[in-house]
Amino acid sequence: MATSSTQLLLLSSSLFHSRITKTPLLLPATKICFRRPEKSLSLSCRPSISASSAVGVNDEPVTSKKSTKTLPFRVGHGFDLHRLEPGYPLIIGGIDIPHDRGCEAHSDGDVLLHCVVDAILGALGLPDIGQIFPDSDPKWKGAASSVFIKEAVRLMDEAGYEIGNLDATLILQRPKISPHKETIRTNLSKLLGADPSVVNLKAKTHEKVDSLGENRSIAAHTVILLMKK
Repeated sequence: MATSSTQLLLLSSSLFHSRITKTPLLLPATKICFRRPEKSLSLSCRPSISASSAVGVNDEPVTSKKSTKTLPFRVGHGFDLHRLEPGYPLIIGGIDIPHDRGCEAHSDGDVLLHCVVDAILGALGLPDIGQIFPDSDPKWKGAASSVFIKEAVRLMDEAGYEIGNLDATLILQRPKISPHKETIRTNLSKLLGADPSVVNLKAKTHEKVDSLGENRSIAAHTVILLMKK
C-alpha cells in the first residue's frame, strides 16, 4: 500500500527529532504489503522447438541435378591468331591467297577455319581445337584445316544442331581481302554444309598498330548460332 504525503511528512519530522534528542525512533507497526508479481511464463511451459521439428531438418537433402533439357539454340565464340612469316602459303577459309608471307603453324595455319571450329566446339560445350587436334600430334602436321571443320560439323550433327547463322571477322593489314571475300565465304559455306545466306564474312585492318598492323600476324573472330534441328 502506498504511503500518503502526510505520513511521509510526519516520518521525516520524527526522524529529525530523534537525531536531535538522541531518542530512538520507534515506528508504529505497519502492515507491509507486497504486490504479488505477475505470473510469468515458466520455461517449462514455453513451447519448445526441437531440431527434428524445424523445417527442412528431416527433409531429404536438396541436390543440384544437372538439367537434361536440350537447349533450343547455342551460341559460340571463336578466336585465333597466327604469326605471318615468309615462305609459307597464306590460306584463309580454304582458299590460297597470294601474299609474300603466310601463317606459321603445325597444320596449314588457316586462321579462319580454326576460328570457326573453335566457335562450333564452344557452342557445343566441348574442348577447344588445340585439345582435340593437338599440335604435338604428328598426324596433324601440315593437315588441311578442312579436316578440322568436317569433324566439328560431325560433332554438331551428332548433337542434333545445325547452323543458324555465322558472323566472322578477319583482322590483317595486308593483303586486301575484298577481292577474295566472296570466294572465301562460298567455300566456307560449302565446308559447313550451310546456306551462304547465313554465313557472313568481314575483314578489317589494324590501323598499322602492333603485330597485326605491321603485317606480322593475322587474327580472326567468329560468333556462331547453333539451332536445334
